[in-house]
Amino acid sequence: MGGLRLIALVTGMVLAVPVVTVTAAPAAAQDAAQPCPRTELEDPPEAPTPPDPPPHAPGDRELGGAALATAGLVIPLSAPEPPELTARTWLVADLDTGEVLGACGPHEYGIPASTQKLLLAAAFLDELDPDQVVEVTREDLDFEPGSSAVGLVEGGEYSVETLWLGLLLNSGNDAANVLARLGGGADGVAGGLRAMNEEARRLGAFQTHAATPSGLDGPGQFTSAYDLALIARKLFDRDDFLRYAQTERADIPAQPDAKVEAEGFQIQNDNGLLLNYPGALGGKTGYTDLARHSFVGAAQRDGRRLVVTLLGAERVPLRGWEQAAALLDWGFSLPPGASVGRLVEPDEVAAVATSSTQQPTPPPTATAAPAAVRPDSDAGAINAATVGGGLFAVAAVAMVALAVAGRRRS
Repeated sequence: MGGLRLIALVTGMVLAVPVVTVTAAPAAAQDAAQPCPRTELEDPPEAPTPPDPPPHAPGDRELGGAALATAGLVIPLSAPEPPELTARTWLVADLDTGEVLGACGPHEYGIPASTQKLLLAAAFLDELDPDQVVEVTREDLDFEPGSSAVGLVEGGEYSVETLWLGLLLNSGNDAANVLARLGGGADGVAGGLRAMNEEARRLGAFQTHAATPSGLDGPGQFTSAYDLALIARKLFDRDDFLRYAQTERADIPAQPDAKVEAEGFQIQNDNGLLLNYPGALGGKTGYTDLARHSFVGAAQRDGRRLVVTLLGAERVPLRGWEQAAALLDWGFSLPPGASVGRLVEPDEVAAVATSSTQQPTPPPTATAAPAAVRPDSDAGAINAATVGGGLFAVAAVAMVALAVAGRRRS
C-alpha cells in the first residue's frame, strides 16, 4: 500500500472510532511551550557550544502522541509539579505498558555521551557469543586520552562477557571499540556503527545517530530522551542485560601473554542509582564536556517498572542519578494509567516501513502539534486515558507512518 493511502486508511480508522470529547488548549497557550521546572545555577560551569541539531523530519516530534511534540513540559492532567532539575530534556515511562508518564522536550535533540553504549548493547547482545574470547588490537585502544576505560591491554584476550561488564560497569570506551569491531564483522567498527544506526531505526529512535560506538563526541551524533527510552525498554526486558547492569563488581583477568603484561584487577559499577535507590534495576551514566551529564535508569516499585532518561544535566546541586531518582519518585506517585503518550513498538515501525512503497507527504491537516501547556487546569496535554486507548493507538500508527516517511526523505 502506498504511503498516502496508508495515511488515508489510518485517518479513516480514526474517524470511524466513536467520538471522544477532548479539551484542547486555548489558542494563546498553543503558541509557546510550557517551561520545564529547572534549577538555574548561579555560577554555571563553562561548556563548549553545542552544534546545531538537524531539522526535525515530518512526524518525528509527534511520534508516540501529539502531546509529545513540544520543547517544554508535558504531564498528565492534575499531576503534581515535577522536580526542578538541571537536565535540559527528560522523560519518564512505564517499561511494561510503554506509557509515557511525563516529559520535558521528549523529542528535542541532545548529545548522548556514554548512554550511547546502550544502543551498542541493543544492537549486539543477540549477535555476540558471551563466551567468545577476543584479542585486543592497538586500534581498539585509540580513543580520547583520559576518558573512561576498563584498562584493556593490547594483545590481551578477554571474553565478550567481560567486555559487556566493562562497558556497563566502568563505561569502558576500550570495551566499546572492541565490541563494535567484533559486531561489525569484516567492516569492523564502521560496520558496528552501521548496525547500531540500523537498530535505532528499527526501534523507532529516529533522532538517534551514532558516530562513535562509545558515545564520545562525534560529528552529527545526537539522540533524544524519547529515543533513549525506546532503546532502554528493549534492554530492560533482557535477562543478560539486567545481570550485567546489576553487577556491582567484576574481575578483569590478568594478561601474562599480552604485549604489555598486566595483572588482574577489579572494576566497580559506577551507577549511583543502582547502589542507592530502592528497587533500582540499573542503567547507564554518561558525560562529555559537550554533552554534559546524561543518564538512563530504571526501578521497580509495587509491581510497576519505570524508566527515566535525561540529557544535558549538570552535577550540581544534584548528580545525574539523583535527578533520575527524583523523577522516579515523581513517576511512582502518579496513578497507573496516567499518560501523555506512549513508546512505539518496533513492529509498528516495521509494519509501516514495509507497507509504504512510495514517498508519502503529510496531509494538510497533519501539521506540527501545538505545544502542550502545563495541564493542571481543564486546558492541557492530551493523554491516553483522556482520549481512550483504542483511538490513541490508532492515531499513533499514523504518526509512525509520518515519521518513517520523513526519514526516507532525509
